[in-house]
Amino acid sequence: MDISFKKIELEDQEQIDFYLKKKVYRSCDLVFANIYLWSRKYPTQYAIVEDALVFQGKTVDGRPSWTFPAGDREQIHRALDVMFQWFKEQQEDIHMHLVQVQEFELLNEWYPDKFEITYDRDIADYVYETEQLITLAGKKLHGKRNHINRFQENNPDWVYESITAENVEDCFQMALKWREQMQCEIDVEKRDEMCVTLNALRLMEELGLKGGILRTEPRGEVIAFTMGEQLNPDTFVVHIEKAYAEIQGAYPMINQQFVMHEAQNYQYVNREEDTGSEGLRRAKLSYRPAFLVEKGRVTLRQS
Repeated sequence: MDISFKKIELEDQEQIDFYLKKKVYRSCDLVFANIYLWSRKYPTQYAIVEDALVFQGKTVDGRPSWTFPAGDREQIHRALDVMFQWFKEQQEDIHMHLVQVQEFELLNEWYPDKFEITYDRDIADYVYETEQLITLAGKKLHGKRNHINRFQENNPDWVYESITAENVEDCFQMALKWREQMQCEIDVEKRDEMCVTLNALRLMEELGLKGGILRTEPRGEVIAFTMGEQLNPDTFVVHIEKAYAEIQGAYPMINQQFVMHEAQNYQYVNREEDTGSEGLRRAKLSYRPAFLVEKGRVTLRQS
C-alpha cells in the first residue's frame, strides 16, 4: 500500500484548512500556522487518506507516527482502517500522537479494547475564559491586577496597537533585541522558537495571524508583542508572546490588552502548553485556566 505524503508548503493552506475545520476540538497543534511554522524543526508531512487529512511525524526513536484523521466521521473510520493496514505492511508498530480525549473515545468505539493512550501533561493546552483574562476579576487574580496597575503607573503614556504592515518592522527589531538579551543563539530551544517567531512576523498576512504591540509611549520602542489566530468559532489561540521581563507588568499587560482588542468575541483563549517548564507552568496556572486540553500517544494495548 502506497500513501503519498508531501512536505507542507504555504500553498497547501487552503486544502489543509478545509479538513482541519472539521475538527471541533481546542488543541493548539493542529492549526495551519503552527504546523507550517514548526514543520522545519519537527519534520511533518501530510496526506489525504480516504478523504481525511493525516499528518505523519516521527517518534523519538525515528519511527513513523500519525495524527488522528481530520474529516467527516465515515471518512475518519475508513482512513483509520487504511492507516492500520499501512503500519502492518510496513512492519511498524502502530503509533499515533496528539490524540485528544474525544478521538480516543472514537477509537474505543470502533476498535474496542485494542488501543491504549498515554497522556503527556507537558503538552496539555491551557484554555481560559476570555472574560476572565480581560477583567482579571476575583481574589485569585489580584496579583495580576497589581502588576498591570504598576505598569500603568510607571508608564502613564503607554499605548496598544494592532500589528500592521506599517509597524511590523518595530516588532522585528524588538524580537532581535530580545533574542540577544536572552542569548537565544546558545540555547537550541530558544533559537528554534525565535526562528518561528521571526517567520511568523514575516508571514503574518499569509498565515492569517493577528498581532498586538505594547509601547511605553506613542511612537516609542516596542516593549512587548504577541500573535495568534482563530482556532475554532469559540476559541482564539495565542501562539507567540514576547516582552521585556525587566519592565514590570509588561507580560500581564500585553496578555490582557491583546485579548481585549483581538479576541474579545471568543468564549475561550488557548494559551498553548508549558512544555514541562516549571516556571512556565506556574505562570500559566496562575491565570486560573478553565480547563486543560489533554493530548496523548496511542499504541496497541499490551496483552
